[in-house]
Amino acid sequence: MDFGVVLQNNPPASRVVDLARQAETQGFDYVWTFDSHLLWQEPYVVYSQILAATRKVRVGPMVTNPATRDVTVTASAFATLNEMFGNRTVCGIGRGDSAVRVLNGRPTSLEELRRAVHVIRELASSRAVEHNGATLRFPWSTGSTLEVWVAGYGPKALALAGEVGDGFILQLADPDVTAWTVGAVKEAAERAGRDPDSLEFCVAAPMYIGDGDDPAVRAHMRDQTRWFGGMVGNHVADLVARYGEGSTLPRALTDYIAGRRGYDYNEHGRAGNTHTAFVPDEVVERFCLLGTPTEHVARLRELRELGVTQFAGYLMHDNKEETLRVYGEHVIPAMRATVLAKA
Repeated sequence: MDFGVVLQNNPPASRVVDLARQAETQGFDYVWTFDSHLLWQEPYVVYSQILAATRKVRVGPMVTNPATRDVTVTASAFATLNEMFGNRTVCGIGRGDSAVRVLNGRPTSLEELRRAVHVIRELASSRAVEHNGATLRFPWSTGSTLEVWVAGYGPKALALAGEVGDGFILQLADPDVTAWTVGAVKEAAERAGRDPDSLEFCVAAPMYIGDGDDPAVRAHMRDQTRWFGGMVGNHVADLVARYGEGSTLPRALTDYIAGRRGYDYNEHGRAGNTHTAFVPDEVVERFCLLGTPTEHVARLRELRELGVTQFAGYLMHDNKEETLRVYGEHVIPAMRATVLAKA
């Protein structure tokens, strides 16, 4: 299993770069950031500095969208970074949430998302593509490669990920929901004539290391990560509105939003979010990874058995450096294959 870290582009940008550098030092393979240009700083500028300050990690958005950025501009940014730093980028993409809704816009259609995946991947992989009635190519790009991973929750988005994505991103770590989504993506890939085992499956959720046996510490960890249930609830509310209460969506995903009363994007993705009281403790525990290293490893092994190939941990809380350190010293080594110098 690979490991990623998900950061917000809060100023100063140097702090984001430093956390990315620490993540690489602790053995993480990927560095992701939010892409919401009004709420936080411009990610592609920060990516350039992260790549310059590191040696191996891959960087990319979790997630961008086809609405706020022209797809050819997005592709150009990736191809440029790859030329500068040697194919160390990855593109996570979805229909759009905070970046779109803060502008009073709406998420794109799945067909628009499908076209975006194709155009971005082809152009950023130094290939020609048909777009807007023309054949386009970056004449300055040679040897660039880019994987495009699709994020989503609903049946149609999962099918799209299986049909065209190089990977799938699920933003929560509940095993039941993970099993349902991974299964749906693999089935869609098989129907499309693709090898489902060739896809990457990334689960992204807050990770917080602490003394899980201390009730006060446990409560603090939940309060620091409760915002995540509110963020996921935005997508779930859309799904319930589209498919109805009696749909095939797993109840582990949908039941908890019954008490949801709106959402303030000014507090999006922030610890201490003041309007996520509707998210119960049980959901926080299911959706996030909290507690001791042993607890984290147990959940990660369960997710790996379900087909997850990467865990990407959100660091939007007050214990960033310690969580990175413990992951590097205890959690990641426990998830690596044991190699003996002498058999």
